[in-house]
Amino acid sequence: MITRQRLAAGALALLAAMTAGLGTAGPAAADPDEPAQPSPKVELVLDVSGSMRARDIDGKSRMAAAKQAFNEVLDATPDEVQLGIRTLGANYHGDDRKTGCKDTELLYPVAELDRDKRTEAKTAVATLAPTGWTPIGPTLLKAADDLKDDNTERSRRIVLISDGEDTCQPLDPCEVARKIAAEGIHLTVDTLGLVPDAKTRDQLSCIAEATGGTYTSVRHTDELSGRVKQLVDRAADPVATPVAAKGAAQCTDAPQLKAGVYTDRERFGEHRWYRVDVEPGQELRASVSVGADRAVNQDYGVLLRASTVHGREIVRGSEAGDGRTDVISTGLRYPKPEGDDEEDTDGGEAAAETVCLQVSNSFSAPASVKTTPGLPVELAVDLVDAPDEASDVASFGLGNGWWLLGALILTGFVAGLVWGWVSRWRFAVWRTN
Repeated sequence: MITRQRLAAGALALLAAMTAGLGTAGPAAADPDEPAQPSPKVELVLDVSGSMRARDIDGKSRMAAAKQAFNEVLDATPDEVQLGIRTLGANYHGDDRKTGCKDTELLYPVAELDRDKRTEAKTAVATLAPTGWTPIGPTLLKAADDLKDDNTERSRRIVLISDGEDTCQPLDPCEVARKIAAEGIHLTVDTLGLVPDAKTRDQLSCIAEATGGTYTSVRHTDELSGRVKQLVDRAADPVATPVAAKGAAQCTDAPQLKAGVYTDRERFGEHRWYRVDVEPGQELRASVSVGADRAVNQDYGVLLRASTVHGREIVRGSEAGDGRTDVISTGLRYPKPEGDDEEDTDGGEAAAETVCLQVSNSFSAPASVKTTPGLPVELAVDLVDAPDEASDVASFGLGNGWWLLGALILTGFVAGLVWGWVSRWRFAVWRTN
């Protein structure tokens, strides 16, 4: 038994060493000439409706738990983040629904926080007391306006904390969230439900899904403060900010894209076209994700197809599924070798090839579900150096990872031989004795 354990450990160690040696790669260095990313904007939206008086979070009221979490978050907010606070249901005590549904206030404006401003924001939060209605839809519209500016590259995030569903229908918060997402201002709404019931959970989840955000159920103070901190820190992380690009019904009218990440909205069952110029010696890598931000029928798919301007298909990627999904994705690769096209009449280098990218989906929705605005689409385009050999493109679907698979197969084969030899030797010794 000891011999077997040593052999197994040795084989695993050999496998790990080969994997580590083959797979090491240093991190990419940051380009010092790149312009600094604009500071992200985050607005915390707090429900101060009457139900926040309930004492079911660690033996204290939901309002007290929220205040404690806000104080901790304000202390931990990174200096580069512009933070603001908006309330809903904090001021109106009456029963008039029309007035109650207008009860939203910018408690602290969106700005970078120094020591004095953090103290001011804490003081403002300390004055809050659970009061009135729950106008989530109107508040989201106001919060989106608070975060708008002329910088299209800026990251924007709303963190909504609520313990109940909206009381200001028919202005559906889910429809409001879809409208915000369709504006293309790169605004994400994350939602947190304090001790939520089923209806609250469904509504807050719908709001988050519509904008690419997340939903979290919270039942303890440390969970609330930790999650809000995490979301604020996430806004400060440098990410590729998607750029709005409206696809066309045919390639000749399609927008010209360069390397980057793009967002669009696509109707159910629609085809949209985009164009990318690929130079000789480059490889086009493209991927697309279509989100199901509302209820959809089972059986759906997404297609990403690359073709020439004359309609000849080059390559395609597709994915299909059934059942519940939040997003479905696919991708493709197209290498254009050097000298693939004829040189121009002046004897110069071969011209770039215009590749038409077609994004299609086969989603459908029940009759009760609104189909506007369209489904959110994220299209990623990258142009890299093409492989030297055409065989490097696929390599049986493994890309440049074929050699790692080969090493693993060889290691397993050698380990099997050693194991078999030792087993035969042990059996021979046993028979002899």
